[in-house]
Amino acid sequence: MNETTTMERTPEAEAGDDGPLVLGGRSFTSRLLVGTGKYATNELMVDAIRASGTEMVTVAVRRVDLDRSEEGGILNHLDPDEFFLLANTAGCYTAEDAVRYARLARAAGFNEFVKLEVIGDEDTLLPDTQATLEAARTLTEEGFKVMAYTNDDVVTALRLEDAGCVAVMPLASPIGSGLGVVNPYFIREIKRRLEVPVIVDAGVGTASDACVTMEQGVDGILMNTALAAADDPVRMARAMRHATRAGRLAYLAGRMPAREIAVPSSPTRGLLD
Repeated sequence: MNETTTMERTPEAEAGDDGPLVLGGRSFTSRLLVGTGKYATNELMVDAIRASGTEMVTVAVRRVDLDRSEEGGILNHLDPDEFFLLANTAGCYTAEDAVRYARLARAAGFNEFVKLEVIGDEDTLLPDTQATLEAARTLTEEGFKVMAYTNDDVVTALRLEDAGCVAVMPLASPIGSGLGVVNPYFIREIKRRLEVPVIVDAGVGTASDACVTMEQGVDGILMNTALAAADDPVRMARAMRHATRAGRLAYLAGRMPAREIAVPSSPTRGLLD
């Protein structure tokens, strides 16, 4: 039996696409993942998520009420039949805390997937790579499918893959900065060296950032602040949806060589006198 379960593909996703994004044996038509924080209202959050076309939505289990019946809670507004909910250990500063909140999420009814995030510095919100590796090893041994947030560091990415992570998630730039991809070379190198999917997480600020990120050849992008902090989150979500796909298609198409001299687009031979 094929372990991969495929969610419904939209006509837009099928047109000229290269197939689904497969994470931990599960297939997704959208390569854009989004978060749920910082929105003015829960209703606006849901509208933006729908406009993004995403299927996977992250939920910070340390920052939300896990009671799905609570009317004002985020989980009350997210239908698990409509969205694949990914528990996120955002706000954890030790491996022990991250493991504890991942276990709490599973006990509260989340699936076996977890976005592992262990912060090492409060000012920059950069990850603690040693603690992340420690937590990743523990969680994979316990049967979790770990998607690990990390620096744009090839060595750490390789070690996370070796630890059993189903995806590695290097940052484009610091969380909430909106700076876009600061080190495209390292993002490309991580993608080149790893066999598991590479999802760029954090730092994408606008549609052009999303497009450039996907042109590096990565498998997807996760974003939150870029949508929630936009003047019009729903429009921005729609823009990110198209930009993510455009960047992916451009990468697959293969760009023309960059040159420092002009090259005529029309033949110079056989011109009429």
